[in-house]
Amino acid sequence: MPDLIAKFIGFAGTGAIATGIQYLILIALRELAGISPVIASATGYAIAAVANYLMKYHWVFGSDERHRVAGPKYALVSLSGLTLNTLLMHLGTAVLGLYYLLAQVITTGLVLIWNFTLNGLWTFRAIGPAGRPRPGTD
Repeated sequence: MPDLIAKFIGFAGTGAIATGIQYLILIALRELAGISPVIASATGYAIAAVANYLMKYHWVFGSDERHRVAGPKYALVSLSGLTLNTLLMHLGTAVLGLYYLLAQVITTGLVLIWNFTLNGLWTFRAIGPAGRPRPGTD
C-alpha cells in the first residue's frame, strides 16, 4: 500500500504541472480571447496531456511498457478524461451556473481519480490486484 500512495503522490504532482498548463490555457483563452470555458478547458486539457504522458511514463510509473503500447492506451484514457472533463465543465458552468474556475477545480479532482485508476490499472500496468504494485514496478 505505501507504494500505491507514493505512486498517487507522484501522479498528483506531475498532474499538478499539467494542470497548471491546462489552467493557464483555460484562463488565457477565456479572459483574453473570450472563448467559452468548456472549449477553453478542453483545449488546455488536450495540450497538457502530451507533457503529462511523458512525466507519468518515466517518473511516476517507471513503465516498462513500450511507447507503442502505452501511448495508445494513454491516448484512450486521456480521451476519456477529456470527455469527462468537458461534460463536467458543461454541467458545472451551463447547467449549475458555477463560476468557471470553481467548476474546473471540482472537475479536476474527479478527473484526477478517474485518470489515476485507469492509467495505473491499464496504461502503465503498474498497479496489481488489491492495489499492490506489479512485480518489477516498485
